[in-house]
Amino acid sequence: MVACIKEDWRAHGRDWTKPGFRAVAVHRFGNYRMQVRSKWLRAPLSVLYRMLYRRVRNVYGIELPYSVQLGRRVVFEHQGAVVIHGDSVIGDECILRQGVTLGNRHLESPREAPVLGARVNVGAGAKILGQLSIGDDACIGANAVVLSDVEPGQTVVGIPARPVAVSRAGQVKQVGCA
Repeated sequence: MVACIKEDWRAHGRDWTKPGFRAVAVHRFGNYRMQVRSKWLRAPLSVLYRMLYRRVRNVYGIELPYSVQLGRRVVFEHQGAVVIHGDSVIGDECILRQGVTLGNRHLESPREAPVLGARVNVGAGAKILGQLSIGDDACIGANAVVLSDVEPGQTVVGIPARPVAVSRAGQVKQVGCA
């Protein structure tokens, strides 16, 4: 746990006051307390975890339950309105910005959740909904609503999200639009 928190601290610019770092540290602590075998020791750790989790959620607006499978060096770039489904999987070195939602799409299947690959860059306000897979090195544009799988290295934008081609000069061209 301590080694992972040190990595997260470095990934967040060596600033322990960043809300993203605090949310990830509380998440790591939540996972650690579930590995404690003694119920007499786990009980006070669970009370402490719940207090810290609620503080991060209510003060910073980052809802990151301990049940999320969180990769290494994940960065929450900005605070505010970040909601992560408890069954989500977030790969290594992902960046998530404010207003991001990873959640289920249908009330009938509450356990479905997105899976983000490694080095996924999620823009501000993006919504990734349903049991879908986001490939490694993918980019999700700001305010995009992703309802289907995203290929590795692909950039998607819009509502609903559609792939775009990015030129070397950084200009975006729409791909596959009617």
